[in-house]
Amino acid sequence: MMSMPEGAPKLEELLIDTAKMPWREKSLKGISEKMLWRNEDTGASIAMIRFAKGSGIPQPHFHAANQFMICLSGKYEYTATGVTLTAGSFYCNPKGNVHGPAIAHEDTVVIEVYDGPHYPEKPSWYSDERDAR
Repeated sequence: MMSMPEGAPKLEELLIDTAKMPWREKSLKGISEKMLWRNEDTGASIAMIRFAKGSGIPQPHFHAANQFMICLSGKYEYTATGVTLTAGSFYCNPKGNVHGPAIAHEDTVVIEVYDGPHYPEKPSWYSDERDAR
């Protein structure tokens, strides 16, 4: 049996049927999430994010951690740069890099991963603190 190094976090297997999990509507219209995993100590998280066609993030912004996204379906564009995610795309945005605004040209679903907290402070477009975690 393999032993974990001293001080390593305790890890346990996790299996979620995401099809049975309800979407939680965020305070920004047209965006909802299914939080799949979150480390409350570090702020790291993995979530499914759904953008309705025409919704998106209204302003340029940056994150307090590295952001990774895999597009499962749809078409989502960072309009300032033209970077566009489509089904099968992998996107990496390094900590502190300004990006956005963004818009979903189609109903879009992504897996979004942060290796730490999302934002240094809650963006003005979110009224619910949970939306910026």
